[in-house]
Amino acid sequence: MKSTLYLKFIFIYIVFGFLSLFTAATLTENLVSTPIFNRVSNSMYREATMVANDYLPGYFSGGLTESDAQMILSGIETQLDAAVWFVSKDGKVILSAQSGNYPSAPDSIKDFDPAESGSDRSQTGDYHGYFDNDVITVTVPVTYGYFPKGYLMIHQYTSVVDTMTDTLMRGVYITFIVIFLLSFIILLAFHFLVYRPLHKITEAATQYASGNLEYEIPVTTEDEMGYLSASLNYMSSQLRDMEDYQKKFVANVSHDFRSPLTSIKGYVEAMTDGTIPPELHEKYLKIILFETERLTDLTQDLLTLNEFDTNHLLLNREVFDIHEMIKHVAASFEGVCTQKKISIELVFATKHLNVNADKRKIQQVLYNLLDNAIKFSDPDSIVTIETTDRGEKVYTSVKDNGMGIPRSALGKIWERFYKSDLSRGKDKKGTGLGLAIVKEAIQAHGENITVVSTEGVGTEFSFSLPKVAG
Repeated sequence: MKSTLYLKFIFIYIVFGFLSLFTAATLTENLVSTPIFNRVSNSMYREATMVANDYLPGYFSGGLTESDAQMILSGIETQLDAAVWFVSKDGKVILSAQSGNYPSAPDSIKDFDPAESGSDRSQTGDYHGYFDNDVITVTVPVTYGYFPKGYLMIHQYTSVVDTMTDTLMRGVYITFIVIFLLSFIILLAFHFLVYRPLHKITEAATQYASGNLEYEIPVTTEDEMGYLSASLNYMSSQLRDMEDYQKKFVANVSHDFRSPLTSIKGYVEAMTDGTIPPELHEKYLKIILFETERLTDLTQDLLTLNEFDTNHLLLNREVFDIHEMIKHVAASFEGVCTQKKISIELVFATKHLNVNADKRKIQQVLYNLLDNAIKFSDPDSIVTIETTDRGEKVYTSVKDNGMGIPRSALGKIWERFYKSDLSRGKDKKGTGLGLAIVKEAIQAHGENITVVSTEGVGTEFSFSLPKVAG
């Protein structure tokens, strides 16, 4: 539909060009020929008036010989390329001069009327049939003794006006054609540089709206259109990744919910129909409780991530002592550490160290990092939590001496639901969301978190927070 509209525009443009050319050939020619005619006739009248007033009166006074008068008429004829007649007041031709293009002057002008042009300075026509084509005729009286004794008449073919008009119109036509061609080139440039890329972008938007995110716009330029095309291509790739992520997310959530629910359902049915005897109910109720806790943890982690995904996440920043928080979080793992014979070592930069952050979210960060460190530490090992005061930042690190993270998995540990093959053997209860929550929380504060790990040696996570002078 848009292409049809563009073709209509081109058709209208071409028709407009021809109509403009036709208008220039008719209206403009008439507008041009009239001023040229007036200019030619006025020039003839001025020449005739000057000669009639300054030279020819001497012919009647005897001061100008016939040969001199003939020479003056010949000069006018040569200058104007015209027929020049010097006639008496009764219409008899006294002297004449004309070029080869004009017929010879008559001996006497029939029905001679010097005032037949009326108030106009000139008249147009074949002048009583003496000329084969139309001429411009001016008649000026030659006065001697306050009375007209004769008349000077100049006849010039109107073709001189047509010639001058054609010459001028030729320039107009050439100028118009050049302008039309230049504008057509601009139209072509618009078509190739603006319309076609814009049409491709519009088509891409239509494809994306219909769900075809595989459509890609070819980028051939580095201008704004090329930048827009590249941006849309990038957007489509991000949308594809988001779509793939959503499918993967739903699949992971479904799997992580389905597994414990299947176990709970199976054990409950077995207990109900007597497959599991009453004396074993306590054992399987503990399993059911374990699976229920997995579902609770997964639900809570999903709610936390959903909170970070909202665009209007507001941090409840406050000033608190990071050391006091670390002590409380470490104390909450006392029972687990006792069972696994793991020690937690606290290495603080100073006695008190204040930071400005969301206390609840940083507490969750520390809890998740310490929980991970304990899960993947070997018995009789040490987990170290250390703070460093560096300029305007406070750096907190959690270091374990466990199995470490494979190099190939380091770039994936922040992904939601990601669990390395090694972690699956030890972390049966984990949701795969702990480190994703940690990264989201730290980035929400505008800070960074890093990880350094060596397989078989251990792992260290370190994050920064803004320091508050105390």
